[in-house]
Amino acid sequence: MIVKKLIAVGSIVFGLVIAAPVLALEQASNASATTIEQLVAVNINTADEATLSTLKGVGPAKAKAIIEYRNTNGQFATIEDLAKIKGIGTKILDANVGRIIVSG
Repeated sequence: MIVKKLIAVGSIVFGLVIAAPVLALEQASNASATTIEQLVAVNINTADEATLSTLKGVGPAKAKAIIEYRNTNGQFATIEDLAKIKGIGTKILDANVGRIIVSG
């Protein structure tokens, strides 16, 4: 009786151990290129328009505004400096936490 219970429990645990990685692989294979782009860090001091546009809430117009601001005022000292650009506020900054970086 105990052996049957151990076998049953072992089968359940083994099934979970096998099922979890398979499920993760299925989810990863369904990920789009956009999802992968959204995981890449963006240096706002060097990024081009296309790269800036991968940030959440930043389309081509805001990306152009970021580049224009950078060309006029020099490099960004902090991530929060993005909020100086019209149309970019804390909502966009918060949506991209961990993706935006600032380096020379």
